[in-house]
Amino acid sequence: MDEQQDRELTHLDAHGHAHMVDVGAKSVTSREAIARGVVLMQPETLRLLVAGNLPKGDVLAVARVAGIMAAKRTPELIPLCHSLALTHVAVTLTADESRHALLIEATVRSQGQTGVEMEALTAVSVAALTVYDMAKAVDRHMRITDIRLAQKRGGRSGTLVLEE
Repeated sequence: MDEQQDRELTHLDAHGHAHMVDVGAKSVTSREAIARGVVLMQPETLRLLVAGNLPKGDVLAVARVAGIMAAKRTPELIPLCHSLALTHVAVTLTADESRHALLIEATVRSQGQTGVEMEALTAVSVAALTVYDMAKAVDRHMRITDIRLAQKRGGRSGTLVLEE
């Protein structure tokens, strides 16, 4: 059995029932997570989006705010997530003309007893969904893809860098 298979599933109790993990005995440390995702679209859609000329307005600004709001509301969406006092949430959206894509990155920080990976992933997911919603009138072929954790820092497991 490899190391990954050897780990216990912390959100299951001894009887296999889902429960919220008790983090009360864990030390408060600085936590950070960076997540990324991509929205692929037609070249003309990306051009209109970057120029701010889509019918629903400034997609980038709305998606950025939607991602920030989503990070703050993660425990309302993901049932076993803890409510956290986030100290920082940043969402960046960058056009990649060569791929006809919008690259989304969320960085989330807190001082706490549990990590902020889910908050970063939720921020990216909701920002991508917002882009889709605001641009679907001109491009129904958009694809949301590659949502993933890129980095995390803090806590018992320390630093994990999956990609720079």
